[in-house]
Amino acid sequence: MAASHSNITVLTSSQAIINGTITPGTIVTDSTTGKITQVHEKVLPPSAFPAGTVYRDYSPKVLMPGLVDAHVHLNEPGWRTEWEGFETGTRAAAFGGVTTVVDMPLNAIPPTTTVENLHLKVAAARGQCWVDVGFYGGVIPGNEKDLKDLVSEGVRGFKCFLIDSGVEEFPAVSTEDVAKAMEELKDQDTVLMFHAEKLPPLSMSVGDAVLHGDAPLAPTGPLDEYLTFLASRPPAFETYALADIIASAPIAPNLPLHIVHLSAIQCLPMLKEAQEKGIKLTAETCFHYLALAAEDIKNGDTRHKCCPPIRERANADGLWDALKDGLITTVVSDHSPCTPNLKVVGGGDFFQAWGGISTVGLGLSVLWTEGKKRGVDLCQISKWTSEETARQVGLLGQKGKIAVGYDADICIFDPESSFKVTTSEMHFKNKITPYEAKVLDGIVCETWLRGKQIYSKDTGFDETAGPLGSLLLEKRQQETVPIATTLSAPVAIEEIKAVNLNAVVSTVEIQQS
Repeated sequence: MAASHSNITVLTSSQAIINGTITPGTIVTDSTTGKITQVHEKVLPPSAFPAGTVYRDYSPKVLMPGLVDAHVHLNEPGWRTEWEGFETGTRAAAFGGVTTVVDMPLNAIPPTTTVENLHLKVAAARGQCWVDVGFYGGVIPGNEKDLKDLVSEGVRGFKCFLIDSGVEEFPAVSTEDVAKAMEELKDQDTVLMFHAEKLPPLSMSVGDAVLHGDAPLAPTGPLDEYLTFLASRPPAFETYALADIIASAPIAPNLPLHIVHLSAIQCLPMLKEAQEKGIKLTAETCFHYLALAAEDIKNGDTRHKCCPPIRERANADGLWDALKDGLITTVVSDHSPCTPNLKVVGGGDFFQAWGGISTVGLGLSVLWTEGKKRGVDLCQISKWTSEETARQVGLLGQKGKIAVGYDADICIFDPESSFKVTTSEMHFKNKITPYEAKVLDGIVCETWLRGKQIYSKDTGFDETAGPLGSLLLEKRQQETVPIATTLSAPVAIEEIKAVNLNAVVSTVEIQQS
């Protein structure tokens, strides 16, 4: 029997997202390094590779870069691990073609606000992660002197709240606290991110009391009516916060600033003006702000509660337009789960329920379902959920594209199929999501991490191998791989066969699927 080259795996399809377009493609990966070694804009046959090479033809399914979800709450360590944890959260991610998640600094106990606390989180994560995981640091009052050390330890960026976070160990920062953080970070290679809601002066709203369930000060209607809750978090909360951020930007003109989960379209002109003035300010939005609408939320259905809130359908239209125009650059899950007793409480009282939407692992299908109605293609979706999210967290050059030198993180996506969301599709710990019973278009058939298949729709997760995800604690980077990363001209078979011939080999037969 001929010797095989077990470190070489070839994935090919009549449709692959390469260099921002859908084209026939063949991807050669090395499972030893976990890297993509060749990309060809054509379907090469099995005969083009050494005998015994693992070869899989997925035509007509789409080969996509694995998603980089840059906004996930995994909540471990601490007692909120009953809300979510590294094992369940990353398993859910793999189900949805997500190969990298970046964990937010709050909801775990302790929060990631010091190097010591980061080390506790890293220790909790080791051996549990089905996908690669990066970590954000947190900015809270008084921890500005911890920030540079956190950069040195490998956090991908920092998050702060301009309004009450809902957890006492992660308090909101003032304008003065932001200024101190900017001074510390102004020469660092990082990004400072904001939960951009802030209580305007003289507001009659219930404001940040909404998040942690205090009795509302001035309710405008029944507490189980969604419109009552929506009125309590008006767009003015977001525009006031954004104005404050823009005013502070000159303190650190070279420091990238980022707005997490932008919801209100009233912020868009402000964002555009700031960018035109040269302020390094970007913004993300979330799957739920694009796919769900206030008009469709039934009274008492607290599965839809999040902050900022899901707004009207016309608002979602504006967010889609901003994505298409490049004003908003990324789409993330903001996966923020909790236990059922905290999410569905008080007979549907929106002011008592925890604010957060569980979405990790469903986002690609959610975005495709809604996007294709609006003329959005998979290349655009991939840019928003892979390339630009990788850029945001300093991973472009390693993650976010199908290109030579990148990690072999691949999502095999069938855009023509659909599925109904049931608890079987919810691999996160608590099976509560507003997408339950909805029919979504597009199915993730397989997920590959660093050249190894970690999930298959047909066979499930590789429980024998177990979680293979790495913890991403390297310094931030930008894209440094060569511009020419594809080969579209004919290549001699002998030249291709010369690749990796010195690797350790075992017997593996050519196969197609």
